[in-house]
Amino acid sequence: MMTELLRENSVVNRFIAEIRDQEVQKDPMRFRRNLERIGEVIAYELSKKLDYTPSEVITPLGIAHTALPNEQPVLATILRAGLPLHQGLLNYFDRADSAFVSAYRKHRKGEDGFDIEVEYLSSPSLEDRVLIISDPMLASGRSMVLVYKALLRLGKPKAVHIVSVIASAEGLDYVRTHLPPNTRIWVAAIDEEMTAQAYIVPGLGDAGDLAYGTKL
Repeated sequence: MMTELLRENSVVNRFIAEIRDQEVQKDPMRFRRNLERIGEVIAYELSKKLDYTPSEVITPLGIAHTALPNEQPVLATILRAGLPLHQGLLNYFDRADSAFVSAYRKHRKGEDGFDIEVEYLSSPSLEDRVLIISDPMLASGRSMVLVYKALLRLGKPKAVHIVSVIASAEGLDYVRTHLPPNTRIWVAAIDEEMTAQAYIVPGLGDAGDLAYGTKL
């Protein structure tokens, strides 16, 4: 299992700085668009790891030789926070199938602890497909692992890619331990600290609320 971190300084630095900035966060449209743009950058980098076949394209003046992907992946995301990141991936993998999973934290009354509930799943067959699961925040990693296990009901993928914007070091360790060896993790930033409520520090807060409004 490999972890791909966007280490080199690039325009992504600005996107990440803005989604973290509490003043810029007041503009939900910009927050969503920055998540989308980070998804586009990761999609480009991830596309380099897919399998390609030599192909020919007939132009008005002749034949151009190129290489095209052997297949389109299945893009899965965790509702609702994952939708802008999913759209960024879909902008580049524009022929991909999509899968959607509803997962949320069910807090225990009077406690910091919570359980992860997976309620809704819509997906094509994943048998022998390349599966890309996106969620902007990889905190404890438990949601990601439970979503992966839920998706296995639709078939066993031949390769798995996890896409997150910000991950905690602890969450990365958890995912590495509980997902199969053919998994590759893509993140734009890693934060070392996580609170008792499983929020990443410095992180950015609740990505779903920032993108779509505070929930009850």
